[in-house]
Amino acid sequence: MSRIGNRHLAIPEGVTVEVNGNVVTVKGSKGELNLTTSDLVTVEVKDGAVVVTRKNETIPARQIHGTTNANIRNMILGVSEGYSKSLEIVGVGYRFNLKGNKLVINAGYSHPVEVEIPSDLKLSVEGNNSVTISGISKQKVGEFAANIRKVRKPEPYKGKGIRYAGEHIRRKEGKKAK
Repeated sequence: MSRIGNRHLAIPEGVTVEVNGNVVTVKGSKGELNLTTSDLVTVEVKDGAVVVTRKNETIPARQIHGTTNANIRNMILGVSEGYSKSLEIVGVGYRFNLKGNKLVINAGYSHPVEVEIPSDLKLSVEGNNSVTISGISKQKVGEFAANIRKVRKPEPYKGKGIRYAGEHIRRKEGKKAK
């Protein structure tokens, strides 16, 4: 039995949830998000809460039940509070710069790497070695942060590269001289 799927999601003040067939629309102070749900679950708004129920007990219905509930919860939190991820860059000469609608990353390559910023995300660069990504969609914020981290993943010997703020890099010992 899905415990996550069975929880009732309270709708905070200032947030509206509308269900139109298989499309769930969540509107709040920060914006609007849409989710197309599966035919195996039904979404209803009852007594100021969102309730997700599955139509039958098949394995795919049980799988999508908790996922749908979690996605709607993330949408409600996103339009009311928003999401943010912070990244740090470590290394001599490594830096972040904002240039118009692009993030320019100097990460030890022979050329700077330019990453286009999606229109629904906001970036702020603190100093030149940390950047904060914020937006209303948890999935888009996390995916964009992962794509920036992919430019130069942290390496285990010197710890150089792009890492999430607070991420611990497990260090390795180098070669031993004889």
